[in-house]
Amino acid sequence: MAKSLSYTTTTSTWNEQQGKTTKTSLHNMTLKETFERAKAASRQLALINDKTKNDILMAVADAIAVNSKAILEANARDLSRMDKSNPLYDRLLLNEKRLEGIASDMRHVASLPSPLGKTLIDKTLDNGLHLRRVSVPFGVIGIIYEARPNVSFDVFSLCFKSGNACVLKGGRNADESNKAIISMIHDVLKDKDINPSVVELLPATHEATGEMLNAVGYIDICIPRGGKRLIEFVRDNARIPVIETGAGVVNTYFDAEGDLDMGRRIVNNAKTRRVSVCNALDCLIIHQDRLRDLSELCAPLIINNVVIYADEQAFDALNGKYPKELLRHATEESYGTEFMDYAMAIRTVPSTEAAIRHISLYGSGHSECIITENADTASLFEAQVDAACVYVNAPTSFTDGAQFGLGAEIGISTQKLGPRGPMALEEITTYKWLIEGRGQVRG
Repeated sequence: MAKSLSYTTTTSTWNEQQGKTTKTSLHNMTLKETFERAKAASRQLALINDKTKNDILMAVADAIAVNSKAILEANARDLSRMDKSNPLYDRLLLNEKRLEGIASDMRHVASLPSPLGKTLIDKTLDNGLHLRRVSVPFGVIGIIYEARPNVSFDVFSLCFKSGNACVLKGGRNADESNKAIISMIHDVLKDKDINPSVVELLPATHEATGEMLNAVGYIDICIPRGGKRLIEFVRDNARIPVIETGAGVVNTYFDAEGDLDMGRRIVNNAKTRRVSVCNALDCLIIHQDRLRDLSELCAPLIINNVVIYADEQAFDALNGKYPKELLRHATEESYGTEFMDYAMAIRTVPSTEAAIRHISLYGSGHSECIITENADTASLFEAQVDAACVYVNAPTSFTDGAQFGLGAEIGISTQKLGPRGPMALEEITTYKWLIEGRGQVRG
């Protein structure tokens, strides 16, 4: 990105509705100024002590209740433009209960120890040089997300606590909600005499996405939160470092020695608790010796009208025992699909090894589960399944920063370089080396 007073760039931009890339000529003086303000604010954050940060987070949490009417009215305007059958509708929805949960998570973040200033390595070399590796903020973190206004709160709380400024690029679907949220946070920051540019909201335009990805020198790292196409677009077009928070294609394997009652509860919770989230179940893998129990295993799903795409063996086991209108034959496309809806696939396998191969082929490295009473089988699954979160006898719905005791999350990383799994305070810090000497010179 040029640092001239006025500039034009031609850049790739993301179209959320069509899921495709376009080329656009941009004149974005305002965006450049936004990035500059955030960068300056990130340096000021270094001067704010942890107690002040915690007090401000508590004040924002209190303000959520005071401003809930305005936030929910803004959210209602966003919801009015979305079809209720859209899987993103539930992600977009805010209500009093969810706002209370968001405020509680923010208070939890405030209660956590600071991730900054930790001495990670402390040693003295033979030549007398004293070396320390100390945790520090990244600086400015950019977040691109779609119809999830709760992300605005989570990102602010985690970034502010960890000494990072943040630049948010939300989707059009949640723009009214995001504006109301950031306006409220800005009011609290101004009241506390803190630079409000520690959190900036970009316009909900495709061009703003492209500008963020080209904000070299301003944004230190970008974290996309959204569907597979958005994440691939960001990875392929960013000129700034990216941490991928991959789509969640989630599998649960019901082993030959799985407990049926436990399996019913886990499968139902993983699939139906919230179908639009990335930790929701997409494919049930079942050992062929347990096909006789499949209808019982899936029975709780009927209440929520879950559509099942079953392979031939599973289809035969369910035929006449699961509602006909909800039972369909699986195709190759049924596997590796993140449904984000009341739908899932079923695959029959002859062994644990075959289940692991299926996960390797179709999983996204997000969250995987095995239901078994055999400790050796569980250990094999844990050792060989390559995912950020691997569960034994517990639903993948627990993959969440707050559930992990992290206060909140800025995303769930599926990559292996850098953070992996739910990313919270420690995962959005880096480090620097501090070297102290007494006049030594290198020979």
